[in-house]
Amino acid sequence: MQNVCAFIEKHQLLQKNSTVIVGVSGGPDSLALLHFLNTFKDQFGITVIAAHVDHMFRGIESQKEMEFVINFCRELNIPCYAKQINAARYAEKHRLNAQQAARECRYQFFLELMDQLQADALALAHHGDDQIETILMNLVRGTIGKGLAGIPVIRPFGRGRIIRPFLAATKDEILKYCEEFQLAPRFDPSNEKDTYTRNRFRKYVLPFLKKENKRLHEHFQYFSEVFLDDERFLEELTKEKLNKVVIRKTNSSVTIHKQEYKKLPDPIKRRAVYQILNDLIKSGSFSAVHIENVNEFLMKAHPSGMLHLPMGLKVIKSYDECTFTFQSPNSESFCYTVPVPGKIHLPNGKIFFTETFFGIPSYKGDDVFYLPKKWYVPPLIIRSRKKGDKMTIKGMNGTKKVKDIFIDKKIPREERNLLPIVENGNGQIIWIPLVKKSNLEEISITNESYIVLQYKEQ
Repeated sequence: MQNVCAFIEKHQLLQKNSTVIVGVSGGPDSLALLHFLNTFKDQFGITVIAAHVDHMFRGIESQKEMEFVINFCRELNIPCYAKQINAARYAEKHRLNAQQAARECRYQFFLELMDQLQADALALAHHGDDQIETILMNLVRGTIGKGLAGIPVIRPFGRGRIIRPFLAATKDEILKYCEEFQLAPRFDPSNEKDTYTRNRFRKYVLPFLKKENKRLHEHFQYFSEVFLDDERFLEELTKEKLNKVVIRKTNSSVTIHKQEYKKLPDPIKRRAVYQILNDLIKSGSFSAVHIENVNEFLMKAHPSGMLHLPMGLKVIKSYDECTFTFQSPNSESFCYTVPVPGKIHLPNGKIFFTETFFGIPSYKGDDVFYLPKKWYVPPLIIRSRKKGDKMTIKGMNGTKKVKDIFIDKKIPREERNLLPIVENGNGQIIWIPLVKKSNLEEISITNESYIVLQYKEQ
């Protein structure tokens, strides 16, 4: 198969003096790949090793397949490592379907073997028809991002990489290769069952498309490689643009500036949302529908609202900000008596300090409040807001509702219950840290005794 040799050279899949493990099931694809690489090992300058996993789904039948692979390798003098793994038990333990469990068991064995043998590459026998099926299936599922490119030619794996030389070949070419060299592969009967999505695409969709173009796999492989290159470029551009959009970021939440997001070009908007969701939902349990739902939600003029996504992720919009988070807006109240001097750890992760001070204050800011001792009415209380809260604002006559203060300051709704309210023994609100101060803060230009209140990060 000269097309495979050209494909290997084009993508530099095989490096001289490298050790290549070939995943072999005993079926025509993997058996042909093992035979092909072993035949050309001197030309490529590589060492070839076979690896087989019996998932034990079909009892004695799958055990015979393992023995077949071992004997095949023995006849060609290829080192072979085979292992039986109870994939059904693994699936039950980890709550996976049979295919997912088999894949995890298989890849874990390959990973261990690569470390053990200091191998450079794991060669898998996915071929051109597999590529067509994968891309079509992903399109039908609503897959987004790099997933639309289908099966990568190369990807990192353990200490080395996974390579797929047969993406340049069709299933028919592989079967002809097996026939030419009399390889007598084993055929998995599950590949004929219509219960699997891939089998339905293979049996009903591919034959129709191949009637239109027999070299269809080449066009799909070209699409895969070009799309992946474009996607990588746009991904880097999106990361650059996101630096101006993201306000805050933790392992469990991301807050963005809505207006900056709206300035992004549409292709970058979609990828920005994809990157945010991908960072937060590592399992990738979202599709193009979710991306469009989030984008539409962010573009709406209404200043507030909430959108629910898979895995408990919420998108909470409030004024100029929008937060992607797994946490629900906190509605639990809190109330602490503050010692003087002393400190309180608050539910929002901040610390409230109190200390005494004599002199002329040199620092002023929204995170500190100087209460003259002559106005101190114990005890100091720090609490969450209550319905009907009002306070007298420094520099103003009369009182104002705390709710209206939050609205004027555009405090996001989900943050309001976490912002502390400080009141004195008379029940007067004397300070809302970072938001508003009362007229009880009075800084003298002469030495005076103060109780200093501070609202700080931990």
